[in-house]
Amino acid sequence: MTDRTQTFAKVAELIEPFNKKGVELTDSTTFAGDLEWDSLVVMDFVASVEDEFDILITMNMQAEIETVGQLVDAVDKLKTED
Repeated sequence: MTDRTQTFAKVAELIEPFNKKGVELTDSTTFAGDLEWDSLVVMDFVASVEDEFDILITMNMQAEIETVGQLVDAVDKLKTED
């Protein structure tokens, strides 16, 4: 299993409690559109991702991340910068 596959699996696990509609997750699943998250849910979720991976996702990065795939790539990138 690649690092990205493992990261996707962990991110999917973190999304689960917030996935009220049971949306099937893919790289192209959007947080605002498919999951219908508001900014409060996004903030809670981002905090859980930061804690899990011991990274910091800046506000600028958050603004650019719209899909699960983009988040997985960002997490992988931040983990390697550590």
